[in-house]
Amino acid sequence: MATIKEIAAKSGFSSATVSRLLNNDPNLSIAPATRKRIMTVANELGYWNDHRKQDSIRPMIALLYRVDSKEQLQDEYFSSLKDELLKVISAAGLQVQVFEHITDLVAKADEFQGFIGVGPHRLTRQKLMTLHDALPNGVFVDINPAPELFDSVRPNLTLAIRDAIQRLITAGAHRIGFIGGVGLNFDRVQQPDIRETVFREFTSINPGVVEAPMFVGGPFNIENGYALGKQAVEECGDQLPDAFIVASDTLSVGVLQAFNEAGVIVPRDTAVISVNNSEVARYVSPPLSSYNINQETLGRMAIKLLQDLIVHPSRPHVHLTVNTNLVIRKSFVTE
Repeated sequence: MATIKEIAAKSGFSSATVSRLLNNDPNLSIAPATRKRIMTVANELGYWNDHRKQDSIRPMIALLYRVDSKEQLQDEYFSSLKDELLKVISAAGLQVQVFEHITDLVAKADEFQGFIGVGPHRLTRQKLMTLHDALPNGVFVDINPAPELFDSVRPNLTLAIRDAIQRLITAGAHRIGFIGGVGLNFDRVQQPDIRETVFREFTSINPGVVEAPMFVGGPFNIENGYALGKQAVEECGDQLPDAFIVASDTLSVGVLQAFNEAGVIVPRDTAVISVNNSEVARYVSPPLSSYNINQETLGRMAIKLLQDLIVHPSRPHVHLTVNTNLVIRKSFVTE
């Protein structure tokens, strides 16, 4: 393992400065360029090869928050994810600066050792390649827009939807509907949402499902949930599915409004299982059974991946999924 003296000699800074930085002296004040130079040399010389020290890395990182302002107001998921990430970053003793535009982060890339990205708003491959050239150490949370360029940590929505379908079948539902919005728009190409894809594929091969109508389109907001709920009622009439899986709590709020207006009583006439377990899930009528996405765990795993990527910048990219758990409330009960 490289010594403090060797790192000081190659970086051009004093052994005292190098030692204070690598030992996370809270009173040390140095320029971002100095910090990055010392950290880069430490990595090159293998200082962090002792894995017991890996979690002690205290890099200066950026938080790239790419969420449309309207979407943030309509869906608390992203704003709460941002708040949770900032809490986790602070608890880890890391310094962080928030950016909303990739161009701004690229312009200051020399000040950071890596970044954590949240939100899909107007991402393009060209912008991500430019970001990678300037700051290659990055981890995206909740999305995976460029798996060949960056690491990612995401909730295991595949398992959540499969689990929801199986729970409904076990509870006696065999006609199961799905209500969801559109997926990530990347490079102006609309991607399918993973929840929709899994529902379509799993219901098509599961002998316990005899009918699986889908109502998909538009953004993940309350207004669209209301429109999709009305569409479901109008098209199904008095033959509503035994249950609906709704792709997010925000959509579910609108769906429940549409059902209430149509005289559909949940869960008597149709059960509802949602995703996110946001604050609103507890306060709608009836309270939503919803899959909890542990944002604190997403944040901790993202930091661990980023620290590892800083230490091993040439390693293959890693993509982690974090399981969810269903919080049972009155919109769907198992008994």
